[in-house]
Amino acid sequence: MKNILIDCDPGHDDALAIIVALANPQKLNLLGITTIGGNQTITKVTENAKKLLGFLKAKVPLAAGQSNPLKRSLKTAPEAHGDTGMDGPFFDGTTYPLSDLSGVDFLYEKIMASEETVTIVALGPLTNIALLLTNHPEVKGKIDKISLMGGGIDHGNYTELAEFNIYVDPEAAEIVFQSGLPIVMAGLDVTEKAEITVAEIKALQGKGRVSQLVYELLSFYNESGRQFGFIDSPIHDLCAVAYLLAPEIFKGTYANIHVITDESLARGLTYGDFRKSASKFKPTLVLQEVDRQKFVELLLEALRYLDAV
Repeated sequence: MKNILIDCDPGHDDALAIIVALANPQKLNLLGITTIGGNQTITKVTENAKKLLGFLKAKVPLAAGQSNPLKRSLKTAPEAHGDTGMDGPFFDGTTYPLSDLSGVDFLYEKIMASEETVTIVALGPLTNIALLLTNHPEVKGKIDKISLMGGGIDHGNYTELAEFNIYVDPEAAEIVFQSGLPIVMAGLDVTEKAEITVAEIKALQGKGRVSQLVYELLSFYNESGRQFGFIDSPIHDLCAVAYLLAPEIFKGTYANIHVITDESLARGLTYGDFRKSASKFKPTLVLQEVDRQKFVELLLEALRYLDAV
C-alpha cells in the first residue's frame, strides 16, 4: 500500500490516471488531489476535477492550487483538450466539495499528517510541487518519491524540444528535478509508446458506466490527437500511476535531469548526462520502454472494477 497525492490539470489523460488510482484502493491510498493551471485555467481544470470525482462518487479531498507558473504567464492547451480542458463527455451537474486550503498548504498538511511516507504523482506543470519543496523543505523527509509525467529526452511536443508540462513552468521543473528526491520521469520517450488503439477505445462503448465515460473521453482525445500525427492515443499521464502499480512493465535509465529555463528555442528542454563518467548523482529514473499490452490491460482491469462497484 502506497500513500499518494495527485497533483493534476484534468485533462483527458489526467482523468484516466485518477480513475486507475481510485480503482486500486488495495495498492494506492489516495490522500487527496490538487489542481494546477496547465491544460486549461485553474478554474476550468478544478471544475473538471470536481465533475470527475462527483461522477465517480469519490470521497477524496480536493484543493485548488496555483493559477500561474512561478515567473511566467500561463500557457494552456485548448488545441489538445478543448475549451473546457476536458471536452467530450457530458456530466450531469454533480457537485463536489473543495477544500478551503490552497493547493500547496493542502499538500503540506497531508504529507506532514501521514504516518508513512507519501508519493507525489505530478501530472501537470510542477508549480505546486516546486513551491511545496521551496516553502516547506522539511517535507522532503516524508516524501518517498515523485512520479511525474513530463519532459522528454528525445524530443518535445509543445515545441520541437520541450514537452508541454515542463515548457509551461521550466523554473518549477528545475527546482523539482534538482530537489535531491527520487523521481520517476514518465516523459514522451515512454508515454508515446503507451498507446490505446482505436479498436480498444471503441470496445469500451456501452461496457459500463465508467467504461462509457472513458470511451467518451478517449473518443474526443483520439480525434484531437490526429492533428498531431497520432492514429492511436498515447495516455501520457496514466504512466505516472501505472508505474506505481506495475513497475515491472517499464524499463528506464537513471540520470541527473536539468531543465533549460531561458527564453531560447530550447526553453523547457529536459536533458541528462548519460555518460558513464557522469556524476553518481542520478536521482531520476527516466522511463523509456513500456509493455503496451500490459499497460492497456491495467486500464481495462480498473474499468471492470469500477463498473462493478
